[in-house]
Amino acid sequence: MEKLIITAAICGAEVLKEHNPAVPYTVAEIVREAKSAYDAGASIIHLHVRYDDGTPTQDKARFKECIDAIKNVIPDIIIMPSTGGAVGMTNDERLQPTELDIEMATLDCGTCNFGGDDVFTNTENTIKYFGQRMIERGIKPELEVFDKSMIEMALRLHKKGFINKPLHFDFVMGVNGGIGGDLRDFVFMRGSIPADATYTVAGIGRYEFPLAVASIIDGGHVRVGFEDNVYLEKGVLAKSNGELVAKVVRLAKEFGREIANPAEARQILGMKPL
Repeated sequence: MEKLIITAAICGAEVLKEHNPAVPYTVAEIVREAKSAYDAGASIIHLHVRYDDGTPTQDKARFKECIDAIKNVIPDIIIMPSTGGAVGMTNDERLQPTELDIEMATLDCGTCNFGGDDVFTNTENTIKYFGQRMIERGIKPELEVFDKSMIEMALRLHKKGFINKPLHFDFVMGVNGGIGGDLRDFVFMRGSIPADATYTVAGIGRYEFPLAVASIIDGGHVRVGFEDNVYLEKGVLAKSNGELVAKVVRLAKEFGREIANPAEARQILGMKPL
């Protein structure tokens, strides 16, 4: 079984210091959390950025400041900026980080209700637009899928030339408005992608570690981090993203999976060497 790629989603766009004081806002805090995750075993940092007051932004300059600061400390890490941004942002606003020299970025493959009146909108034309931008810029997309229909959309747009192989999916499970996070849901999603595709599982909240175990056993990959869950276990706040990553490393060891470093992650995902 190939080595396990661990992605750390270190801050997201919605989680706040009120939820966990260690959630990073400033550049220094983002570097601290990226380093803690890397030191624990993460090879990919999924990056949202904030202003110092915690306000989420897709501002290209802020992304560059954070990416440069992380790379200064962790030169070999894979940094995967979000093009999801936050609810209500325009397509071009969301795409700003793709104007930078990046290897990888997220590509959301459908629209999802996020509770109340919040709708995370990704029309077919939006997905095509984002996919074409990533092809033009040589950026590997991670295909964010919140339910089965989004997998079908990604596969259809791949056939139309808007998404290149090798395909890499991220099953985001347990989000309000998306597929659940039970084992049956994981099996359904896992059985819906091509045999030659790779995948990561991002379980939200209480689903994070049970789904991590399922993916470890199956040969998939794992995403953890404050974006998805701020607890190390029930009622116990994680002190850092590194603590969440370290727990996955311990679980992987129990099931005989070695951990991929960034160079090995690039090879597994079909990316160019650094």
